[in-house]
Amino acid sequence: MAEPSAEQKPRIDIVVVNEAPVRLGQRPPATVRFNRHELQAILNVYGRRVAEGAWRDYAIDFLKDRALFSIYRNFSERPLYVIEKNPKFRDRQGQYLLISQHGRILKRGHALDNVLRVLEPGLSLVKG
Repeated sequence: MAEPSAEQKPRIDIVVVNEAPVRLGQRPPATVRFNRHELQAILNVYGRRVAEGAWRDYAIDFLKDRALFSIYRNFSERPLYVIEKNPKFRDRQGQYLLISQHGRILKRGHALDNVLRVLEPGLSLVKG
């Protein structure tokens, strides 16, 4: 079987920033992460919008106090949306936030599915 050409191979870029070396016997520093179900819900919405041609790229950041999923329309611009998980707000306004390109919080809540509904195109009434 022939190997796919360079044009057909998917391009994967991995960038690691500010990673401290971890010695044997030490635990890595705790970070906030999306669990498998949260990531599945986010990627389902992301996949539908990519298929429509609205979005093209994403980035995931795991920080000490929050996890970020940034959505881009083009490769080299500011994120169009940022989905943030911040457990510090779990008992107050909800740990999930949807932030727009301009820094405005579009939706905040306890359930990720409710926050992601803002990104789903709704049905519209067509008058004929």
